Amino acid sequence: MASPETDRALVSRIERRDADALALLYDRYAARLNGLAARILGGTGEAEEVLQDVFLYVWRSASTYDGARGTVLSWLVVATRSRAIDRLRVRKPGGRERLRPLEEAPEPESPDDPSAGAEGRQWEELCREAVGELPPDQRQALELAYFDGLTQQEIAERTKTPLGTVKTRMRLGMMKLRERIRPYLSVGRDAS
Repeated sequence: MASPETDRALVSRIERRDADALALLYDRYAARLNGLAARILGGTGEAEEVLQDVFLYVWRSASTYDGARGTVLSWLVVATRSRAIDRLRVRKPGGRERLRPLEEAPEPESPDDPSAGAEGRQWEELCREAVGELPPDQRQALELAYFDGLTQQEIAERTKTPLGTVKTRMRLGMMKLRERIRPYLSVGRDAS
């Protein structure tokens, strides 16, 4: 059985206006990205709109993807997060449901390809475990920044913690996450 086409190859095809490649990339990551957007936006129907915006962006801007800066998945995650946070910031304060802890986040639907689904589930489990291993103060700072879109200053104000402490917690947390997932990335995971 031939191995599935790499994400980078799909982006190259999308750059040449291959709609089938866009559909394949969508099928591969839509559930995961929709879950991220729903978590950031508090489970509203806006997540689907964010997903549409992201894949329209991919269609229009495939040439802007730079493999040296990260995987295709990380490019998609950043685009999803940015668009979801933009929508969140437009809302009036207090109009959003409280975020659920990471452990309570729903599992995304798995794609039709069992091997792609298994790899995705392994990756998500690794990420959940890595975040779960962080000290609570580092985890809280990263979740407030990533899922709530707060700046370090806003995190300091919300948690009543000195700004320098927030910066240190975030830096240490990111370093620990990077070290935890580095072996997995170097094994030849080609989601890029």
